[in-house]
Amino acid sequence: MWIAVLAAIVSLIVFLGGLRTMRSGLEAMAKGRLPVILNKFVKTPTRGIVTGTVVTALVQSSAAITAITVGLVAASSLGFRDALGIVLGANIGSTITPLLLTMDLWGIAIPCLGIGLVLVSLRRPRLYAPGKALIGFACVFISLQTLTTALHPLTTTSWFTRTLAAAGHNPLWAILVGCTASALVQSSTATTVVTMALVDNGAIPLVGGIAMVLGANVGTCLTSVIAAIGQPRAAVQVAVAHVLLNVAGVLVFLPFLAPYSEWMTWLSPHPKEQIANAHSIFNILCTLAVWPAIGSFAHFVERLVPNQGRT
Repeated sequence: MWIAVLAAIVSLIVFLGGLRTMRSGLEAMAKGRLPVILNKFVKTPTRGIVTGTVVTALVQSSAAITAITVGLVAASSLGFRDALGIVLGANIGSTITPLLLTMDLWGIAIPCLGIGLVLVSLRRPRLYAPGKALIGFACVFISLQTLTTALHPLTTTSWFTRTLAAAGHNPLWAILVGCTASALVQSSTATTVVTMALVDNGAIPLVGGIAMVLGANVGTCLTSVIAAIGQPRAAVQVAVAHVLLNVAGVLVFLPFLAPYSEWMTWLSPHPKEQIANAHSIFNILCTLAVWPAIGSFAHFVERLVPNQGRT
């Protein structure tokens, strides 16, 4: 059993390291251009949502994109209302990696690892960042497969089953676990992927897994909150809007977790895909719900957190 525990821990470390390496490589490729891109393509809410979705899908960190957005608003390079579209899009973009990891990518992951190692070993500035991104992607996929395998023996132990069952059968507790895990590792993607592995092994029921994923969306807001501390009110408004959007979405979905979970089983018979689909559909529906009323929502946040000099 201890070998399985060690293997699971190592797999998780490799996954987080791979995710960070991939993100670092992608960010290096866009170095100096990311703030310009965000600022240039957000003149309407729709363009902001599309921009936030695409950039987050590429960088694979909604936390990083919202933190950068907070920074741009704090520097008066971006308006609060323009930033809202990016925040909404970032939530959708963060769902891409879990969806990709439900596919059989062995035929891509191994070549990516080999090509990435070659590019990094060449030590050429233009090739180093793409090499890191490829290595990171390969590590993320491979570690997920080993994590799923390592967790399987643990699901047969009584203490592991009881602990996860307590969380998995109590939606509120599961949401809290997902929120805490996402806040600690600063990655809703990591929390979602681990949840996919747990549900796939039968360690927790689908309802509990979906609840954890919903909680992970709230936990990832911590980065934008920290980034807004001590910043101008407009930056604080972005962080507050991010928290309100994700918390409100969870509260709306909470009473419907059972039928929502059943719907996921209709869409796919595979547990990993069910969790990934639940994560994606939740974020898409929440964004679509706010999109038509983004002006009214912005006004509400501005009333809630007024600018200096306003009452």
